[in-house]
Amino acid sequence: MSAEVHSPGNPAGGARRRGRARLDLRRLGRVALLGGASSRDGLPHALEHVAKAHRGFYPDADIATLRTAYLLAEDAHRGQTRKSGDPYITHPLAVTLILAELGAETTTLTASLLHDTVEDTEVTLDQVRSGFGEEVAYLVDGVTKLEKVDYGAAAEPETFRKMLVATGSDVRVMSIKLADRLHNMRTLGVMRREKQVRIARVTHDVLIPLAERLGVQAIKTELEDLVFAVLHPEDYAHSRELLLASAGRPDPLEQTAAELREVLQAAGITAEVAIRPRHIVSVHRVLKKRGELRGTDFGRLLVLVPEAADCYAVLGELHTCFKPVPAEFKDFIAVPKFNLYQSLHTAVADRRGHIVETLVRSRQMHRVAEAGVVALASPLARPAAGQVGDWLKRLLEWQRSTPDPDAFWSALREDLAPDQEITVFCDPGGPLVLPAGASCVDAAYARHGETAHTLVGARVNGRLAGLGTRLRDGDALTLLLAPEASGPAPEWLDHAQTPAARIAITRWLTDHPAAQPADAALPVPADYAPAVRAAPGPVAADAPGDAPADAAPVEDVPDDVPADRVPADGIPADEVPADIPRAAEPAVAELPDAALRLARCCTPVPPDAVTGFVVRGGAVAVHRAQCATVARMAAAGRRELGVHWRTGEGAPPADLRVTLKAEAFVRAHLLADLTEAIAAEGVAIVAADVEPPHQQRVRHTYTLQLPDPAELPGLMRAMRQVPGVYDVSRAQHPPGADAQAPGLRARTR
Repeated sequence: MSAEVHSPGNPAGGARRRGRARLDLRRLGRVALLGGASSRDGLPHALEHVAKAHRGFYPDADIATLRTAYLLAEDAHRGQTRKSGDPYITHPLAVTLILAELGAETTTLTASLLHDTVEDTEVTLDQVRSGFGEEVAYLVDGVTKLEKVDYGAAAEPETFRKMLVATGSDVRVMSIKLADRLHNMRTLGVMRREKQVRIARVTHDVLIPLAERLGVQAIKTELEDLVFAVLHPEDYAHSRELLLASAGRPDPLEQTAAELREVLQAAGITAEVAIRPRHIVSVHRVLKKRGELRGTDFGRLLVLVPEAADCYAVLGELHTCFKPVPAEFKDFIAVPKFNLYQSLHTAVADRRGHIVETLVRSRQMHRVAEAGVVALASPLARPAAGQVGDWLKRLLEWQRSTPDPDAFWSALREDLAPDQEITVFCDPGGPLVLPAGASCVDAAYARHGETAHTLVGARVNGRLAGLGTRLRDGDALTLLLAPEASGPAPEWLDHAQTPAARIAITRWLTDHPAAQPADAALPVPADYAPAVRAAPGPVAADAPGDAPADAAPVEDVPDDVPADRVPADGIPADEVPADIPRAAEPAVAELPDAALRLARCCTPVPPDAVTGFVVRGGAVAVHRAQCATVARMAAAGRRELGVHWRTGEGAPPADLRVTLKAEAFVRAHLLADLTEAIAAEGVAIVAADVEPPHQQRVRHTYTLQLPDPAELPGLMRAMRQVPGVYDVSRAQHPPGADAQAPGLRARTR
């Protein structure tokens, strides 16, 4: 029987998408076996259709090479038949014709004609190499089964695994494999029912998503219909019946297409407007989604234009002359899919109120959309081939890391399974396409591979986010890497949703069994207390966090600090006075002769905008204007006093104290590097506090004695430049005490 007549993907049985009638490959095969005459240009009749399709894409193609390859294949397979009874040569002919119609170049077609010779005949790989060159031999070797072994239930996983190993990163091998599977699915009816189901399930789980990854929509859609017919025969028959019934009725899309042609012609836009019928699975999906089918649901409008810029001109006319459906608009030109599929998708209500789905693309985009990486000569297809090649390399790493074929098979199926994608805009690197539900960890491994082991944090839409944060379509993502990071923590496996991330993390954890969790990376001395008090003076870099050995303890504990809040080893960072007694007074308040106290909660220094409140004993507590305590006290009805810094001869004294908060990702030697940066600025650390790490982030709080308040911006810049530090800010302590914050007294006039 004909290998192509029985394709359920074309229920009407008429012309193919490209307008060619279906070929009787059995007849051509028998002609070849009987030594049928050659055409006028010397080609065997069996090869004429392949040559015609190939010349349509490559007018100057070397057809002589195809002729030689065909003659070798025909001779080698002579006497062999398929289970259908057809001469075996019909199979490589059909596979090659599929690829020729998709625009494959001559080398791929040559390898396709020969792809079963080394496995199933006496032809050797050396003969192929000597007759057709190293490149053809490589492709033939890639699609040749390495050995025939009964693997039982693991047969298909192991076969695919071996094919993947042989493939390397050459997507042409995968292209031949897909065309091979398509022809086998077309002729599946001769096999037992249980074998049909097994092959159809593997095709559904792996080969169809693989075709999507390669961007070969023409193969993908036909495979979907063929698999649907085997696995869901009743649903297939119902959807096919609906599609056939619609073919006998007037198509409402015809009138809309005619109106659109008039609109575009009036606008001076050169375009081809066609109706693109839905295939059977697509009809079934629409039926499940809506519950019933409208007249316009059996097809979509396809608008083809010369250049990409024309696509947006068409879109403008569409949305001007017809009412757009905003939720249905997608721009895959500005943000292409993983396989570099590009098109504008929209839906409009026409003048009769019919909802019409419309695709707008250039002719070059259309070729890539149909043929994907098979069209390797297309400039648009080459980047896709590169991306898919990278993906294939990652699969090779997986199979090396998972020697169990079933485990690898499960990971591969899971990687191919998602049918919903999101696009995040990654800085640096540009758009990144991920499966829906992916986390920051998944994004890191998708973008950086195993370099993502050094991930220490992420910002989503400008804000710091946990590594397990689920990303949404359109998010702006910044991945923060630190070369000195200690590697992934076991909890990363809870964050990872993609096999790529989980396999890489698992491999690293297996290779580093003695590694401590990342939270243990902070090198805190054994005798380091949560709060450290040091006398004024630079902290020695070789003793981070501790006072110099010869430093005398500070004894100026304020008299209004509750005794039960002073630990034995010093004053906590948030209770350290923000100033020391000076002969000169730093600020002037509206209340004469009042003592000033610089609030410890916000440690104001010039030129901060400040305000004041009268507190216990008639003193004035001076706060930064944006301090949370100010809002709280104002809400409680406390009256604000005007306060301003002295200027000129009475300018504020040096050695004011300020509290800074440094937020960083956990890494080794972070504390030492921060204290060294502070000391290099000539600033003394009065007190320091390190909070327990959380989700690989840590917060350091330092109370510092500034020789000159004007040096504060430079100090903060120096701290931000320490590797791993992502933010340095003025500390705002949580309100634990009232506004009577301890401070040093300074008299006003």
